[in-house]
Amino acid sequence: MSAVPGAARRLLPLVGPALVVGVVCALVLVGVSAAAHLVEEVLWGPRAWWWTVVVLTAGGLLTGLIVRYVPGHAGHDPATEGLVGNAPLPLKAVPGLLAALFVTLAFGVSLGPEAPTIGANVALAAALGVRVMPRVPGTVWVALALAGTIGAMFGTPVAAALMLSEIPARNPQEPLWDRMVAPVVAAAAGALTVHFLEPGMAFALDVPPYVKAHAGDLVTAAVIAAVGCLLGMAMVYLLPRFHRVAHTVRNPVVLLTLGGLVLGVLGVIGGRITLFKGLDEMQELARDPAAYPAGQLALIIVVKTAALLVAAAVGFRGGRIFPSAFIGVALGLLAAALPWPDVPLALAVSAGAMGVCVAVSRSGWLSLFLGVVLGGSVALVPVLCVAILPAWLIATGRPEMRVAPEAAATGRA
Repeated sequence: MSAVPGAARRLLPLVGPALVVGVVCALVLVGVSAAAHLVEEVLWGPRAWWWTVVVLTAGGLLTGLIVRYVPGHAGHDPATEGLVGNAPLPLKAVPGLLAALFVTLAFGVSLGPEAPTIGANVALAAALGVRVMPRVPGTVWVALALAGTIGAMFGTPVAAALMLSEIPARNPQEPLWDRMVAPVVAAAAGALTVHFLEPGMAFALDVPPYVKAHAGDLVTAAVIAAVGCLLGMAMVYLLPRFHRVAHTVRNPVVLLTLGGLVLGVLGVIGGRITLFKGLDEMQELARDPAAYPAGQLALIIVVKTAALLVAAAVGFRGGRIFPSAFIGVALGLLAAALPWPDVPLALAVSAGAMGVCVAVSRSGWLSLFLGVVLGGSVALVPVLCVAILPAWLIATGRPEMRVAPEAAATGRA
């Protein structure tokens, strides 16, 4: 009799491939982000208001040319997809997708790197993995790439494990950790690779730590999270309508150029704090909250929300989680600035980001994880576990923040 159980013999051969997939996923993320950052530093030197319009309009034109002329993008509408795409893209679409993501990040479009990076890594893993190990199902390679990318993006395998635990198992009899072993290895490899290459990449905000929970915090956190969720649900409602209006323009080059122009005007109104994916910008907001009075924070929230809707509707390649987290953090700072019972800053920004992301991502675990990480304190966990419930009740059973594929095909909202 073998000393190694059958399940272990089945799982062990996946450990090596999972490590490779996780490292490659992290390298793709870091490579595109680093290249975009280098160009961003040069591109955004001038501070004149008109330069914001010029850069974003040029970003729209470049993205439109990529979508129109680079192979693999015909019929691909990112507005119809959530955090994870509907199906793996063809391998020939990966260069164009990464090029479009580079433009998004470098030219200040209000979208994050998550969806295109996941799409590119899933396409690579699905296409190449089945050639190297044809007996391994394609769904396994998709799970490894998804986990590796999320682990790299958030700097920990915990986020990937929590998200994957929400996906129903194909075999209900299979233990949860049997199907989690390889993805957790991929997520850990991705997270460690990013830590080695980009040690400064972190989500935790520079706010006073949340030390001790109080009964009143349950109420204030639940209210902030619920308001954030309602704001997120407004984006869920408006995206298909923005999409329907935008896609009356059939030429993607014209559409994305006009979209870039609109984003440039919004950037002038809201300031550069409302541009880009939002990670560095939310750090800037939280670092000196006194510099942003309530009226300015309200304007930032409105402009960033509009920019996210426009960017997603017209077809820029990027994800919605990062800018949604920024909107939630700004909402939390606004709540903390209002003359109502004092709410700890860490709790306010955590609850705000969690509430918006519940509506946008429809992932309770990811939203809760984001809230805890942004607040930077384990003491937030019990309060946020209660505060998320009203937000989840608002969002559950309602549509995701995406355009239904059939509506996109027919032009209906």
